[in-house]
Amino acid sequence: MAAPPATGLQRLSARSRVNFWRSLQTLNLSRVVIAVVLLAYLSLGSGAHHFIQNEICLIYLALALGFALLALYGQRRFLLQLSAQIGLDIVVISLLYLYAGGARSALAMLYLFPLAGVAILAPLLLALLCAALVSLFLLAEGLYQVLVLENDMALMQAGLYGAALFALVLVVSKMAARLIKQEELALQRGCALAIEQAINALVMADIEDGIVVVDQAGCVMTVNPAATQMLGPIPPGVALSDQPRLQSIARAHARWLADANQSAALVAVKGQDLGAWREAVHLKLRFAAADTAALATQRCVIFLQDVTAIEHQAQQLKLAAMGRLTASIAHEVRNPLSAIGHATALLGEDVSGAPQLRLLKIVRDNVERVNRMVEDILQLSRKVQPCNGPLNLGTFLAEIKTEFQEIHALAPDLIWFEPTGTAMVGFDPLHLREIILNLLSNAVRHASGNLASVRLTVLCESGVGIALQVQDDGAAITPQVRSHLFEPFYTTSNQSAAPGLGLGLYVARELCLNNGARLDYEYRCDGGQAGGRFVVTFGSAPRAMPMN
Repeated sequence: MAAPPATGLQRLSARSRVNFWRSLQTLNLSRVVIAVVLLAYLSLGSGAHHFIQNEICLIYLALALGFALLALYGQRRFLLQLSAQIGLDIVVISLLYLYAGGARSALAMLYLFPLAGVAILAPLLLALLCAALVSLFLLAEGLYQVLVLENDMALMQAGLYGAALFALVLVVSKMAARLIKQEELALQRGCALAIEQAINALVMADIEDGIVVVDQAGCVMTVNPAATQMLGPIPPGVALSDQPRLQSIARAHARWLADANQSAALVAVKGQDLGAWREAVHLKLRFAAADTAALATQRCVIFLQDVTAIEHQAQQLKLAAMGRLTASIAHEVRNPLSAIGHATALLGEDVSGAPQLRLLKIVRDNVERVNRMVEDILQLSRKVQPCNGPLNLGTFLAEIKTEFQEIHALAPDLIWFEPTGTAMVGFDPLHLREIILNLLSNAVRHASGNLASVRLTVLCESGVGIALQVQDDGAAITPQVRSHLFEPFYTTSNQSAAPGLGLGLYVARELCLNNGARLDYEYRCDGGQAGGRFVVTFGSAPRAMPMN
């Protein structure tokens, strides 16, 4: 058997076939309503014809109910069920048409109902066949009216009815075919859109980069889980500028919108700029405009990449290179240090003046410091386990403060520190001493020199732990320098009288990591006053020192 036309169910999707069965059920419901209305109308009359018409309507109503139940619970052989129903409609309407007096009655208009239904739900050939059968019946009845009842206008009326029915079938069939095509296209595009949305949701949920979709006003439309983890919860519909921790992103978005070229922009955002006072996060932002010009709306996609891990990997590579370098020169450095230390000891036996002894002491202290620095670098390359026993942080800081002031001949009130009592941390004392001396040296070098221009603060917060803050009243570190602050061999003191190697902060951070702590630089701007501070966040509770 040949395949049905394009309007047949075999060539339609499952969704369209469901719609066809639903349309057939609607047709059945309309048939039941028409049968009830005809039965009520014809029951008002009397006579033998009206009795027969009532009987026909009752049978029609019963069959209509049966077809409705069959279409509802037995959805098989759609065209067969439709053909049987349309055939019933044509037969019943034709009988009522004959008993009502033929062309003199207005019942010919009832043919519009089945023919319109078959034009919508059946192929055009079947619809034209039904229209032809009805037209032939009307012409035959009209010819009978002319020949027997001498009604000259009956044949013309039948011809007009037939032409109108053919035109109705053709127009309705074409419109239905076009609507079916549009529905199929809409279903296909809807399915493709649903698949695309599912893929987009999967990609946005699993991608490591954060994605934030905003409109032209900067209101957040969509946020993926990675962006929520980076920026914290962001309610949909809220503007970036309304969130204090997102001000830097809002400003970057405004600058990107002001760019006439509307090209992608890369912006580096520190965790401190996001309000993450405890986290050292470095985000790279990229803006891109979605192609929504045809939709009369604008959407901007903000891609956020956490480059902290990349920077850490770069530092690890530099650490590996530095480890190879220090392994090759450690012996060469230690030998001159040993010679200097030995010569200083011998010279100290012959010198008795106080100024000379003070100078020799400075030489010995610096030799020990450089030797300790070499040992620390070697320990970092070998990951030597430190001896991080219990340490009273307040007493330890007070001793280092006094020692630092004496060595550098500082004013007694230059460094402010308030003892904290019994704050105990687990840290190697030599490592912590090296870290604090390094931070104090940097702070004194950049401080104004006024009263309490360098501050040591110990914070004990529940849920956070113990943190040591080193802050000075000097100018805040610029964003360009902050992005390279803890990189090895990066220094900004190469223009000074005593340029450094750029290892101080790097070694300090690595010593913190080796002791289970963390060293960060925190920056914030409160009331127009910008400032920064170094924070050492101590790790778990101290362990007991091992027994010798």
